[in-house]
Amino acid sequence: MAKELEGKTIVITGSKIPEDMAEVIERRGGTALVRSLQGLMPADPAEIDKDVRQLTEQGADWIIFTTGIGYEAIYKSAERQGIVPLLEERLQKAKVACRGYRTNAYLKKSGVHPVVSADDGTIANMVDKLSAFDFKGCQVWLQLHGELTSQLHDFISSEPEMNVQAVLPYRYQAPDRDTLAQLMDELLQHQVDAVSFTTQVQVKYLFDYAREQGQEEDLRNTFNHQVLAAAVGKVTADALRDENITRIVVPELERMGAMIVEIARFFEEGSAQEESGPPTL
Repeated sequence: MAKELEGKTIVITGSKIPEDMAEVIERRGGTALVRSLQGLMPADPAEIDKDVRQLTEQGADWIIFTTGIGYEAIYKSAERQGIVPLLEERLQKAKVACRGYRTNAYLKKSGVHPVVSADDGTIANMVDKLSAFDFKGCQVWLQLHGELTSQLHDFISSEPEMNVQAVLPYRYQAPDRDTLAQLMDELLQHQVDAVSFTTQVQVKYLFDYAREQGQEEDLRNTFNHQVLAAAVGKVTADALRDENITRIVVPELERMGAMIVEIARFFEEGSAQEESGPPTL
């Protein structure tokens, strides 16, 4: 395998499977630094069990999953309680919507084919498709991840006769202050070459800290001129653009491995331009 990341240090900000991402980076010759900017705090298992048990007993007209990890938590709850067949029966009877390739794969494994699936992996795309349906008087069981996004909130608010039960198997957990301080120092000292962001929350935590420290403009200039910002998908890239970051790479396929490939391509193309020298006039 080509060593496109030779001599490059790439920061991993996600909390999920950082070891897998680090391995991909290192296979390409780079150095991986884990600086987690987003933790996940699982809900009380008793809470999840209660929500899942209620779903199997009462059912719902619509069941909406926003993440694969959330679906996993719900399925494991059903396993703990010995009610997996009842859960799958409710899924079969309801209209199901989902976001993300992993969520879709889990559902199909259970024999469920979603009525709505976000093609680009975004909440906005899922909400856009859901808007074509009439939810008047519908009972909706909504799995959230971390928080209610503005798009989902606006969608629910626009359907006043929709009866929604929101379930949060996980909640976002703010990063450690020492981690934020360490990463800010590494960024402003240009000790790293790229930062890989996997959720919009990671971008928010970092820039909120920079604003608090009076270093927002310094951080923005660093990303726009010295350190590459990489986003796993459109939503995360939009969060960076909202902070006026213009130097971003984002893969067409929203996968962490694909993001690392895009980072490698960026540096490989930059090296090729440097070797070719300035154009001849």
